[in-house]
Amino acid sequence: MARIALDAMGGDFAPRATVAGALLALSELDPAHSIQLVGQTAVINGELDALARDSEFASVTAQRNRLDVIEAAETIAMTDKPAAAVRGKPNSSMLVGLRLQADGESDAFVSAGNTGAQMAASMLVLRLHAGLKRPAIATVFPTARKPVVVLDSGANVDCSPDELAQFARLGVMYAEDILGRDNPAVGLLSIGEEAEKGNAVVKEAHQLLQSAGINFVGNVEGRDLPAGACDRGPIDVVVCDGFVGNVVLKFYEAIAPFIIRLLKDSGLDERTMMKALKQLDYSEHGGAPLLGVNGVSIISHGKSSPRAIKNAIKVAVQAIETRMDEHIGRRLQEGVSAAAEGKPVS
Repeated sequence: MARIALDAMGGDFAPRATVAGALLALSELDPAHSIQLVGQTAVINGELDALARDSEFASVTAQRNRLDVIEAAETIAMTDKPAAAVRGKPNSSMLVGLRLQADGESDAFVSAGNTGAQMAASMLVLRLHAGLKRPAIATVFPTARKPVVVLDSGANVDCSPDELAQFARLGVMYAEDILGRDNPAVGLLSIGEEAEKGNAVVKEAHQLLQSAGINFVGNVEGRDLPAGACDRGPIDVVVCDGFVGNVVLKFYEAIAPFIIRLLKDSGLDERTMMKALKQLDYSEHGGAPLLGVNGVSIISHGKSSPRAIKNAIKVAVQAIETRMDEHIGRRLQEGVSAAAEGKPVS
């Protein structure tokens, strides 16, 4: 049984998109799972009543009995400065939702709200796993082969070589638990495949990853991402700092509408286009986990639709069912113990 706390007030289209997404998720999930809608009770109940009258969502409002509404009087806006918002709004839907998990009353948290605030609040409330310096956002990118996980995709603008090496370990565990990959291949995003290519941080990270005890295939380039492979073979995990990762992510998000526009101009059937380009839609995956915090915190796109929220909730359930967070904690602790004994870190 998974209990998912959803920030009902977070996102450009909240609370309609979040509440509707919760109902859609429950209609597809096992009946044992439940969702806690965290936010202003009167507003949430008003949305539930409105959806019951909406022909598009009326059929899923039967799931309402699997919802709990948790009062949170304050809301963190997209424009709020993360640190100030976390300190100044302790009764926000984001803080209240994360505290449910910290108190053992929930198993995961999902929000389409202020990403910086969610990262800061997750670190404050859930805290980092021992041995980690920073968390990383792990985003699944579609490729011509199999999806690859890219991290960091926006949590940390500047990173040290050691932090990039830690992100690689987190990515390996995500690829194993969520993508089902055996011995995932890890690539370091750079401007050339040669070890001497890249800035000083990337060059040093390359050396660290060579001795990290993971399946490191070396540097990969931007062109390797859509292919899902480099000259040395398939890749499952791509590591970079959050500045580069977020630029690549936003570029990826723009590709589908760009291609659709080109194909429309060529006269291709729209249904055929949408089917072919569906995998490039960010709402297909819904949300990206903030890896490294001691719990499950799923970050969704600010413009998330009900469908995107639904899929983000399903990502949270998968993380719970695979015990991904426990796996990360155990592997990190093994690494800390091995390092203390002078053994190679696997």
